[in-house]
Amino acid sequence: MGKIKISAGFRIILFVLGFILVAAQKIPTTLDGPFEPVTQRFDSSLRLGSDDLPMDHPRLKRNVTGMFPEQIALALSTPTSMWISWITGDAQIGLNVTALDPSTVASEVWYGKESGKYTMNKTGVSLVYNQLYPYEGLWNYTSGIIHHVRIEGLEPETKYYYKCGDSSLAAVSEEFVFETLPLPSPNKYPPRIAVVGDLGLTSNSSTTIDHLTSNDPAIILMVGDLTYANQYLTTGGKGASCFSCQFPDAPIRETYQPRWDGWGRFMEPLISRVPMMVVEGNHEIEPQAAGVTFKSYLSRFSVPSNESGSNSNFYYSFDAGGAHFIMLGAYTDYNQTGIQYAWLKDDLHKIDRSVTPWVVAAWHPPWYNSYSSHYQEFECMRLQMEELLYQYGIDIVFSGHVHAYERMNRVYNRTLDPCGPVYITVGDGGNIEKVDVDHADEPGKCPSPGDNVPEFGGVCHLNFSSGPAKGQFCWDRQPEWSAYRESSFGHGILEVVNSTHALWTWHRNQEIYGLKSPGDQIYIVRQPQLCSSASKHSQITPSPSPKDAATQVQASLSPGFMFSLFSLICFSLQWLLT
Repeated sequence: MGKIKISAGFRIILFVLGFILVAAQKIPTTLDGPFEPVTQRFDSSLRLGSDDLPMDHPRLKRNVTGMFPEQIALALSTPTSMWISWITGDAQIGLNVTALDPSTVASEVWYGKESGKYTMNKTGVSLVYNQLYPYEGLWNYTSGIIHHVRIEGLEPETKYYYKCGDSSLAAVSEEFVFETLPLPSPNKYPPRIAVVGDLGLTSNSSTTIDHLTSNDPAIILMVGDLTYANQYLTTGGKGASCFSCQFPDAPIRETYQPRWDGWGRFMEPLISRVPMMVVEGNHEIEPQAAGVTFKSYLSRFSVPSNESGSNSNFYYSFDAGGAHFIMLGAYTDYNQTGIQYAWLKDDLHKIDRSVTPWVVAAWHPPWYNSYSSHYQEFECMRLQMEELLYQYGIDIVFSGHVHAYERMNRVYNRTLDPCGPVYITVGDGGNIEKVDVDHADEPGKCPSPGDNVPEFGGVCHLNFSSGPAKGQFCWDRQPEWSAYRESSFGHGILEVVNSTHALWTWHRNQEIYGLKSPGDQIYIVRQPQLCSSASKHSQITPSPSPKDAATQVQASLSPGFMFSLFSLICFSLQWLLT
């Protein structure tokens, strides 16, 4: 009996049994909830790697010259059109800067369905922006020339090859490729939707983006706090994990704008082929002279604001297959008497759930959060908008801001509700401020009602009026609406299976170093037959439960399957003993 045959035989048996054991671990669904709260305890080693990458790092430094395009990025416009953005020319920073002239270089895109064959072309617009500080010794900044081109008439689920630049200057990019998404339909969805927030430019950020890229997303939701350029003085140097602590005498919250350019280069390998949809966070405020704010954010990114009728880059909506996405602004007026609320109500009213069954919302600061950091910070926004979102049956809400992961049980008005959205916090992209570790329900960790004042809007901190925490500002244990929380860096992937089932997977960054199991995984299940909606055609026919691998194996454990399995094992043993 040879040693090689023994090893081979045992490998077959172990493989078969291992497959069954793995498959038998059924992925839970929200129908199994509400779940008992779970806290995965913090691994202190994960706070390492939060120092910012230097500007001369290979992933941040400029590798083109003159007017050649760089920082190339995609964003959805409509289901049949795409925004392509890039930057040319040298940005300037110093006491005295002179802006470039956008008219000196064209904004052109050539594209087609075959590599090297560009049957269509389009021109767009260009601009520069300044970041100016009227304080002695602070450096000013003027950007390179930022180009935005909208290409139209695209076919769904089709690869397009493109180049961008200025042909008259022979300053044209290399070829890039992207694939369009499905048209709105209850039976078609993007293969994988990546969600990440509070990214920054640290070693942890690099791991997050490498890990996210390996999961091959079709679209990316970036839920605010992109570069953390405002963790620096205007003169650069070393960034601070706490700006006010390290620079208490700064006359204004300064920024080092070249970090934006480094971030554009850092992201280009991914977002030049995968559209990224952004929404502003507090680190994008960046105040400057004359009260100007958000200049970098508003200048650098194209979003479908006009296409969705908002006319504001702070909030907009778009469709991706059978999912409608609503990106809301927390740092602009969100009150019920304001323009954003009126737009939101109109946008929700127009949704046809027979075409886009799923409605997903995203904004930067979470309404439901059990960490000490930013605890109840945007309670005012929740009080203004939550009822409207609940009325229209929002399915999932993504936020960042808190630098940790947390998934909620379905909740409405701080009470468990089977028809409330699933709120998920993914502010754990890996930035310089490090991961949050303290929970508001732990002894001595409950912030005072005077803490966590937002950069925009009022303070509406409340004690709980009912339930286990009645009369208290903080719970004395993990709240019942908090299903799972963990202080680790990572990102999420949403895979919509059909009109009622979507698989949500949160990936810890540790996975990329050999830990294969995801940090958190669940099927989010819509119940349109139980949860009424003010949207048109809300009562669509529910889809059957998805046949994931575990379900298939469990359903296959019939007598016939067991006999076949027994025969396979017997055959393997016979071969082993030959």
